[in-house]
Amino acid sequence: MTKLSISTAAGVFDAITAGPSEGRPVLLLHGFPQTGLAWHQQIAVLSARGYRVVAPDQRGYSPGVRPGRPEDYRMGALVDDVVAITEELGWATFDLVGHDWGGAVAWWTADAHPGRVRTLTVVSTPHPGALAGALRSDPDQRARSHYMIDWRETPSTEDRMLADDARQLRSIYAGKVPQASVDTYVRQLSQPGALTAALNWYRAGRPDGTIGLIDVPTLYVWSTKDAAFGPAASQATEQWVGGPYRFETLHDVSHWIPEEAPEALNGLLLEHLRAHGE
Repeated sequence: MTKLSISTAAGVFDAITAGPSEGRPVLLLHGFPQTGLAWHQQIAVLSARGYRVVAPDQRGYSPGVRPGRPEDYRMGALVDDVVAITEELGWATFDLVGHDWGGAVAWWTADAHPGRVRTLTVVSTPHPGALAGALRSDPDQRARSHYMIDWRETPSTEDRMLADDARQLRSIYAGKVPQASVDTYVRQLSQPGALTAALNWYRAGRPDGTIGLIDVPTLYVWSTKDAAFGPAASQATEQWVGGPYRFETLHDVSHWIPEEAPEALNGLLLEHLRAHGE
């Protein structure tokens, strides 16, 4: 794995990359509060099998793309980043994988640019339409998502998360993420403005427009001990995919699937990629 700088009109994205330059391209999108490092076990396996893998630190996480206003983190800008990154890489089509917020961006990107996304894999995050429906009708999902209101509306969230050697921020990983990775995430998010930028993803407001059915081949992986996303939205996601769809449930696994259950996820991801486009 090597480090890569990707220059776009929005700024320079930091990324991790591996695999042969001529390999089938795969883009991995991380969530909160992580970086492209979250995918290190997927990068190792995919690159060893000949895929060209790039995992960028997304907007706000890359120091070179860290605007200060919440509105600069609206979904349209995040999707535009994916397009700009892949265009700079010279990828006309690519396989797209996302977890947590990266999963949300992946859903919206596949909806907006189905001709460029060869396959879609989303980990943990249900389709936005399914999640919206669950928030309206399912008390369990409303309770799970209540933390987002606090993070959006409380100006002192950053101070609380970083106090006492980032004790609250560290607690978010629930002991399921390797300590070395947690230390790296905390160190990067402790940089001036970094945590505010990451929280601006929550503060940016509702996405512009609406999202529809996803037509590209889609794998959705959810886990039963995910604290953020419950079964209602996860099970309803199937209704929002018009193309080939596979839903897999990992039992007794938390929200942090890529790092907690890498072998299971890697196997599913490789099967999905092999089934479509090779």
